Amino acid sequence: MTRPISAGLDGSQESLAALAWAAREAVRRGAPLHVVHAWRFQGQGVAGTVERETQEGWARDALAEAVDTVTERHPGLTVTTDLHEGDAVAALLAAAADAETLVLGSRGHGPVVGFLLGSVGQQVIAEATRPVVLVRAGDEAAAEAADREVVVGQQGEPEDSADVVGVAFEAAAARGATVRAVRAWTLPTVFTYSPGSMALADEAGGLEQYERKALGEALAPWRARFPDVPVVEHVEMGSAGQVLLSVSANAQLMVVGRRARRSAVGARIGSVAHGVLHHAECPVAVVPHT
Repeated sequence: MTRPISAGLDGSQESLAALAWAAREAVRRGAPLHVVHAWRFQGQGVAGTVERETQEGWARDALAEAVDTVTERHPGLTVTTDLHEGDAVAALLAAAADAETLVLGSRGHGPVVGFLLGSVGQQVIAEATRPVVLVRAGDEAAAEAADREVVVGQQGEPEDSADVVGVAFEAAAARGATVRAVRAWTLPTVFTYSPGSMALADEAGGLEQYERKALGEALAPWRARFPDVPVVEHVEMGSAGQVLLSVSANAQLMVVGRRARRSAVGARIGSVAHGVLHHAECPVAVVPHT
């Protein structure tokens, strides 16, 4: 059974852009679209008491209007909906668990918003078991032209980033786009510096060749699986977040991994994903490491 592309809707411009992106992605992949609208009864407002049924009606109408817009653009697309009263985090995580991808709105250049109010977005991104794509309000279909790349960050051993790289290749194959695989590296710190190891690295042509070899090994199985997808291998010294952002101008999608961390103030998604989510101009897919 084909997993759906799921989208979170809250009525904001960011979530409407996310819904439009999700619909295009569903069409590209021949998948159904699932739309989730979570709402919470607000009780008494400034103008007096508004009945639960009235508020539910407003939410239902907003959901129906958004879905009507999508089906007018994509008449053959299968769309299902879920109007959920209560916890938005729980609704979104449940939708993500059954989906190929969960798509949400993001304001960028600041806290992730839209459906992602307060800790909601961070919890969804950090706890989702499937990829979560964040889309800005200004996103347009024209940005998905085939000459615009799918950029993916690769770190660690091949098995560490297999899911992340796989998502990038699948997205590029669906779009007829090039994958730009980025591996950033930094010089050893004073704590890991070893004169012997550095001498061996210099004799062998420097540390960069080791980074290129590691990237090539991580890409090899995906090149074999997707032989028609062009690949650019990009190895550069610097912080991973900065290097990824430096090549984002021609990206239609950026794919990064995340290892969720828990702290006293809640879930953390890692500095690379955090920085890219806030500053990349294109949609960003955050993929959980298995």
